[in-house]
Amino acid sequence: MTEQALTLTDNAAKKVRQLRESENNQDLMLRVYVTGGGCSGFSYGFNFAETVNEDDASFVNGDVTMVVDALSYQYLLGSSVDYIEGLEGSRFVVNNPNATTTCGCGSSFSI
Repeated sequence: MTEQALTLTDNAAKKVRQLRESENNQDLMLRVYVTGGGCSGFSYGFNFAETVNEDDASFVNGDVTMVVDALSYQYLLGSSVDYIEGLEGSRFVVNNPNATTTCGCGSSFSI
């Protein structure tokens, strides 16, 4: 799981840097995961981690690290994680080529 199979965009990395500064913790990494549920079957989740677990894959953009657990990795393979600001608010989003359908808000998907 060391190949660059997932991408953290420059925009997303910039937002993580801003959030690290506001939390005054340069060790924070963006954790991206998939859970069951949502209107399309699976949902994306985002939080911050301070440690890398044994089964995590790590992806780096400059000084920012994104981690993904082994279970979520299979659903996110080939995806990019971005940060957008728009009419629906500001949020991290996953552009997932494996998703066959997504909901209107983009936070859930099916394969």
